[in-house]
Amino acid sequence: MTLVPRHSALYPPQLARLDAAPALLYVYGDPVLLHARQLAVVGARDPTPGGRHDAREFARALASAGLIITSGLARGIDAAAHEGALAAAGRTLAALGSGLDVLYPPEHRDLAERMLARGGALVSEFPPGSAPRRAHFPRRNRLIGALSCGTLVIEAAIHSGSLITARWAARLGRRVFAVPGSIHNPLSRGCHALLRAGARLVESPADVLAGLDLPYVNQSPAPSGVAPESGATRPPALDKDFEILLDALGFEPLSIDALADRTGLPSPNLASMLLILELEGRIGLHAGGRYSRVHTSFEGTPRGGDEGDGKYSF
Repeated sequence: MTLVPRHSALYPPQLARLDAAPALLYVYGDPVLLHARQLAVVGARDPTPGGRHDAREFARALASAGLIITSGLARGIDAAAHEGALAAAGRTLAALGSGLDVLYPPEHRDLAERMLARGGALVSEFPPGSAPRRAHFPRRNRLIGALSCGTLVIEAAIHSGSLITARWAARLGRRVFAVPGSIHNPLSRGCHALLRAGARLVESPADVLAGLDLPYVNQSPAPSGVAPESGATRPPALDKDFEILLDALGFEPLSIDALADRTGLPSPNLASMLLILELEGRIGLHAGGRYSRVHTSFEGTPRGGDEGDGKYSF
């Protein structure tokens, strides 16, 4: 463990500008990473399959572009973002709401160890032995927002901690990005609130890089040691009934009964078809036995700059 006091050359200058900046940081891993160009990727702890996929793929592409992916090691979007960075052989940093020796959630110990093994870091302002208390997490979110040059929010409820991170980022003059979603999804409401307040709407990693004035290279790197996908490993072509089902199944979660009404296919047939599509990675299963399609790729063309002007009112 490295101790980084506020007067140290290792202390990140972007954090020192905070009012009541932490007097001391505790760091596992490479403390120099605190000075690297970081992008925060945060969101819901119980995301939809599409949200989890988006977090991983955004993080993978942005790590490939040279950004350090920073998040909070929490369940859901945070973990997917860390995993995405690792899949790109990138480095990723986690700020904790506990002491570094009290990892939370405990099931992410393996993830934390893999992050450190790949040159990443864990950072906390709480001394060893500190439990993950509720009051610690807003301070952890403030740390994430302050360390990063921008914050990307993917699926967040209207009162989520992710919005605390975004507000700190905006207050410090950093760019805030949000991925829009369905008006029927409660996890879209936080992102939509950010967009109304001036955050930049993004649909692809290229949009984020454009917002940070960084170049975009159209590439989809495979995880380290994995060969590029060949035609033999792609999902097979769909027959007519599967095409009907997939067309009826949008990105909104639907029950089997609703799908039977839309397609006219028998419910027993639908159950087996849905299982096949899920195994092929075309759809995701939600709570309550509902299904939705998942996004499979991003367009590489940055959007125009008129979605948000960088002036935030939240």
